[in-house]
Amino acid sequence: AFSNQPPNVVLLACCCRTPQECSGILLTALMGLSKIYGNVFTVHFGPRKAVVLAGYETIKDALLNHAEEFGERAEIPIFRKITQGKGISFSHGELWKTMRRFTLSTLRDFGMGKRALEIRILEEVNSLINRTIKIHERKPFDTKMILNNAVSNVICSILFGERFEYDDPVFLTLLKLINQNIKLIRTLSLYNFYPSLGFLSGASKTVLQNITKTQIKILTTQSHMGIICYRSYGDYPHVLKESKKPHTAFDNGNLVFTTLDLFSGGTETTSTTVRWGLLLMMKYPEIQRKIQEEMNRVIEPGELPKLEDRKKMPYTEAVIHEIQRFANIVPMGVSRSTPSDVNFRGYVIPKGTEIIPLLTTALKDEAHWKTPHQFNPSHFLDANGNFVRREAFIPFSIGRRACLGEGLAKMELFLFFSGLLRKFVFQPPPGVDKSDLDLTADVGFTLTPMPHLVCAVPVNEQTWH
Repeated sequence: AFSNQPPNVVLLACCCRTPQECSGILLTALMGLSKIYGNVFTVHFGPRKAVVLAGYETIKDALLNHAEEFGERAEIPIFRKITQGKGISFSHGELWKTMRRFTLSTLRDFGMGKRALEIRILEEVNSLINRTIKIHERKPFDTKMILNNAVSNVICSILFGERFEYDDPVFLTLLKLINQNIKLIRTLSLYNFYPSLGFLSGASKTVLQNITKTQIKILTTQSHMGIICYRSYGDYPHVLKESKKPHTAFDNGNLVFTTLDLFSGGTETTSTTVRWGLLLMMKYPEIQRKIQEEMNRVIEPGELPKLEDRKKMPYTEAVIHEIQRFANIVPMGVSRSTPSDVNFRGYVIPKGTEIIPLLTTALKDEAHWKTPHQFNPSHFLDANGNFVRREAFIPFSIGRRACLGEGLAKMELFLFFSGLLRKFVFQPPPGVDKSDLDLTADVGFTLTPMPHLVCAVPVNEQTWH
């Protein structure tokens, strides 16, 4: 390494048997390297070079104090191939600024942050509860698909103007294509390291085919979807005017990929976090019981929690935050890049360098968390049991590229998680002890729970009086 660049360029080679094993070893390796080489170091993945930022103070310094210098999205070959630089998540420069501003404004017009959106979420919570009672009551079931459907329906109601029945074929096809791509993308490390060898990867071809199918579904199923997002955008006079310009940001490609960004982003992370929450409640039934006791004191009999109840439910709020911290579902964030040469903490980071903000080192930073590797809701409670915000709590990342849907996700997590616990006690299947429940993550693009079954036992409402 050059003396004025981040130290200790490290070469990593992969001989793993599965993509999950590779991702897990990579995450563990980067965390270990940060303890050896410090909070700013360089790693070579074949010909691809990245600078890793570790620890809350370092990540904060880079992404907040040097927001412009670390504000671009990295060029990740598979995502470049998929999106062609369109949409929000992987676009750049003025296009990204334009689409982000417009999307935030449009989502607010469609109900983001308003009482109307809370009502939509509560309606979906009720549908989920009724579906669970009707089909799965007391019987072991996998929560993945039903939670995916429920959470996805919230963003569908915003983007498409309506929700879908859980067995709607169009809805199921969209979810299937997106979930399959999430699984496949984590197998494409070789493609990202050596894009010229992409022809060797059948997975990359399948991902691209799935994206094409998803686009076609969005563009050709308006009878099922009602108000298609890109046409909703087109109803705005500003967009109609802009769309006539030769180099407009508001073309079909950008609007469709923005829809896909919101649809996939508004489904996977939130539903995965709720799944982690239910698994942890089975593992720690005493915590589940304390949440339900708190709700019994605060919520009227037969009612579901509402957003206005959050301030009166500090323990529940602390548990939800601890679920996010402990589950740590996007441990390496989404890579940034430097739009110009950057002087950072005594080092020169060249223009175009990929930056990996290792969020897990903030969420498990020993300087900020008493028991960083244990599930402990008291991280967010003071001595009097009041909820306390913690500076190093950054599961949505921070800075210019922080999660666009953070506000929606926080609403959903509270209403879905507390609503389910209001109606059910979640227990392991018969014959499975809580000590047997595995909290090891299935490592990929996100950290998801290992496959497991859940029993949802209805709460006796007589105990609420």
